[in-house]
Amino acid sequence: MLDCAMQNLKLSHNPLIHYRPIRTSDLEVLQKIHGDLFPIRYESEFFQNVVNGRGIVSWGAVDRNRPNGQNDELIGFVTARTVLAKDSDIEDFLRYDSSRSEQTLIYILTLGVADSYRNLGIASSLIHEVIKYASNIPTCRAVYLHVISYNNPAIYLYKKMYFQCVKRLPAFYFINGQHYDAYLFIYYVNGGRSPCSPLELVKLLVTCAKSGFKTMAAKLWTKEERKPSKWPKSKESGSLLPTKHNRRMSTEGAVSQFV
Repeated sequence: MLDCAMQNLKLSHNPLIHYRPIRTSDLEVLQKIHGDLFPIRYESEFFQNVVNGRGIVSWGAVDRNRPNGQNDELIGFVTARTVLAKDSDIEDFLRYDSSRSEQTLIYILTLGVADSYRNLGIASSLIHEVIKYASNIPTCRAVYLHVISYNNPAIYLYKKMYFQCVKRLPAFYFINGQHYDAYLFIYYVNGGRSPCSPLELVKLLVTCAKSGFKTMAAKLWTKEERKPSKWPKSKESGSLLPTKHNRRMSTEGAVSQFV
C-alpha cells in the first residue's frame, strides 16, 4: 500500500467534501490520479476490478463545490480487499481461533488524495470508511496495510489513527530497479488483538523472571550437592531441577518480547 505526501496547493474555493463508492464512470480519473501519485504502475485489470467491485471495495472523495462541472469527479480514493485470516501474511500478529476458517481481514491496497486537496482530513476520512466497513463484518478481525519506509507523512497518519506498527519488512518494494523497506501497520476490530497484549506481556515477563530465578537456584543447588558434605544426606532431601517446561517458557518469553 502506498500513499504519497505532496505539498497542498491553495484552493480558489471552499471545498465541500462528499464520500461515495467508486463507479465505472470514475475509471479514467482513477487511473490518472494513481499515475500522478504512485511510483508503481498498476495493471488495467486492477482498475477494472476496482470500478466494477470485483473482489475490491472502494470509496471515493468528491468536492461538491468544485467548479466547471467537476463536482462529482474523484479527488481522493481508497481501495481494499478481503483476505482470509488463515491465508494472510500477518497471521503471527493475530490472536484468533484458527479452527474458524471464516475469520477475515481487510487489506488496504491504495490510498491517495489529489495534490490540491491535501491536509484537509480527506485521507483520514477515507480510512475511517474502511474501518467502519471492517467493523460491520462480524468475521473481520483487523485492517492492515504496508507503507514504504520513507513515507513519513503516511506513517505519522496511521500512528495518529491508532494503527500499530508491528514490523519492518526489508526490501518489500522493488521500484525503478531499487529495493525499499516497508512497515506493516495493523488496526484491530471486533475483538481482534495482538497475540501478546501489554498486560499479557507484563505477565509473561514476570513468569520468565520467576522461571529464570528457579533455574539459577537449581544450578546453585546442584553445585552445592556436588560438594562434599560434613553431614549425612536425608532420604527426604530433594533438589530443585530445571524442567523442560521452564526452559520452554523462558525461550518463548524472549521471542514474545520482540512481537
